[in-house]
Amino acid sequence: MTIEDIALQLTPGIGVKGAAHLIDTFGDARHLFAASEEELTARAGLRPDAARQIVRRRAFADAEREMAYCHRPGITPLAATDEAYPPLLREIPDRPHVLYVMGEAGALSARCLSIVGTRDATPYGQTMCNRLVEGLAERVPGLCIVSGLAFGIDTAAHRAALAAGVPTVAVLANALPGVTPAQHAGVARDILAHGGALVTELHSQSKQNGNFYLARNRIIAGLSAGCIVVESPGNGGSLVTAHQADGYNRTVMAVPGRATDRTSDGTNHLIRNRLAQLVLSAGDVIDALMWDLGTDPATLRAEVPTPELTKDEAGLLACFRTSDPLSVEELAALTGLGVGELATLLIGLELSGAVRQLPGNRYMKTL
Repeated sequence: MTIEDIALQLTPGIGVKGAAHLIDTFGDARHLFAASEEELTARAGLRPDAARQIVRRRAFADAEREMAYCHRPGITPLAATDEAYPPLLREIPDRPHVLYVMGEAGALSARCLSIVGTRDATPYGQTMCNRLVEGLAERVPGLCIVSGLAFGIDTAAHRAALAAGVPTVAVLANALPGVTPAQHAGVARDILAHGGALVTELHSQSKQNGNFYLARNRIIAGLSAGCIVVESPGNGGSLVTAHQADGYNRTVMAVPGRATDRTSDGTNHLIRNRLAQLVLSAGDVIDALMWDLGTDPATLRAEVPTPELTKDEAGLLACFRTSDPLSVEELAALTGLGVGELATLLIGLELSGAVRQLPGNRYMKTL
């Protein structure tokens, strides 16, 4: 972690994907801030105004204040280029370049599983949280439960982990050392006291914004090998987390509920439409994730079998050089193939799990 890493996060006009692109281009933040305006525009494709912000180091004074702030309450900032940065989170295209952590940073690189759901949890949902976490704690070494410390299923998952003696990580939508909601400050203290961590991408100078709650969901999904939705209505925010987990090629699971229960509309929808695997027990979760419990509990995610592709399919897949989606028109320009032939190959790649279709007739590589 360097002052340049925080300065990058604080530079106006550079979002999370922009920061990831710049680090991929220049290797680390120090080399980035050593680059000239011409290099920034030519190599990284930055707009001239954004390049000037970096060259003139406009964010360095704020970055120095942020570094000093972190030292007081025991907050550890982690850059995406640091060895201690969670490896699964580093894989996602919209990873936060800097994470702020209180507690045991190593918990973020354990065998992480996220559990999310409705804020209006029922006794059934709380029971299923306890059942799943207790069973997993008995069978899975190095387990860590990740959630968002919100009311309902989130806090039930954290408490189930604490009761089972398993570390748990709370991803917050506010700057540390604060805790939102304030009613869960006691749970946060227990998390820290039992080998877990509080984590956020928000620095102390962040102004509270309702969009932070949706943004933090991607961190919950990105930290974890899989995501379990325990209870959710049809329009629940936990479905966003499930969608993001699926987009990151993580295993999505859901606990079924009664057809008449509003709190299970979302989970039943995921299962019915084959967007999530049905899980009722710890064994179901272990099978869905294909966790090999005989090895060292390093960070693992479900192993995706390498699909057998035809020569033409492999050639088309090679056109996806990054995680950015491509339209059919762009693919046609890259390959010289007709729309009909492209459609046939794309269907084959979809069925093999190599690409997924997005709105707007675009496709994204998933392998």
